Amino acid sequence: MNETIIRGSNNVFKDLGLENPDGHKAKADLALKIIEIIEKKKLTQEEAARLIGAAQPDISRLRKGQLKGFTLDRLCMFLLKLGRHIEIRVTNPKNKDRQGILETA
Repeated sequence: MNETIIRGSNNVFKDLGLENPDGHKAKADLALKIIEIIEKKKLTQEEAARLIGAAQPDISRLRKGQLKGFTLDRLCMFLLKLGRHIEIRVTNPKNKDRQGILETA
């Protein structure tokens, strides 16, 4: 068998050829952080929803990775209500020929 192995880009959304892959990855990273905090605090979905000002089905959708309808802004507001600080930095790219990127940490 002759198989070709292609190394991924660290962004599955880019590897899948989706439009705005950095935006998709940022939303997924923020949603994961929200779920991690909710689990660490041992909150039920209903408790978490009340705390962040959302509906219980929103928490369920976040847990399932169903992020359609969630904006970066809304996810950031959830994190603020969970007591987290958010830092946004704008920097010059190392490679001037490259398009800008959106990263989350």
